[in-house]
Amino acid sequence: MVKVITLLASLIFASLAHCAPASQESIDRLLVDAKVEKMLDTMLVNVDQVMRRSMEASTPGQPLSPEQRRVVDAKGAKFVQVMREEMTWDKLRPLYVQIYQESFTQEEIDGLIAFYESPAGVAFIEKMPVVMQKSMSIMQSRMAPMLEKMKAAMKEATPETKAAQ
Repeated sequence: MVKVITLLASLIFASLAHCAPASQESIDRLLVDAKVEKMLDTMLVNVDQVMRRSMEASTPGQPLSPEQRRVVDAKGAKFVQVMREEMTWDKLRPLYVQIYQESFTQEEIDGLIAFYESPAGVAFIEKMPVVMQKSMSIMQSRMAPMLEKMKAAMKEATPETKAAQ
């Protein structure tokens, strides 16, 4: 009987250990290995460029006057400033830790750390900025035609909506 209880206790303990929440220290290590702070910094640097391209794409063939350009530039700069103030690593790191603790077990975090410290993981991290840049470029090139199709659909819908009323 003692052996059965010991076996059951061992199985319960093993399953609890298997599903143990990840420690803050291991998550911090994973965030460093995955270079999350660096990716965040890179994203913030690119926000300004993306904003400018998006604003220019929203008015194709319509050059902005110097005053309009000044207003657009000022608003874009303010937007970027707010993002930089609100998305600092010091403010976001605790949120990342909380999300990772709620989402991953210690065993999963350990596996991710092992991956990011492996040659494949290091290559993945080093190449992701280029992958993301290419992805954003492709998405931006697709946005202009998509916006045109959306405008056309809205123009078609407007008379139909008025007729239905």
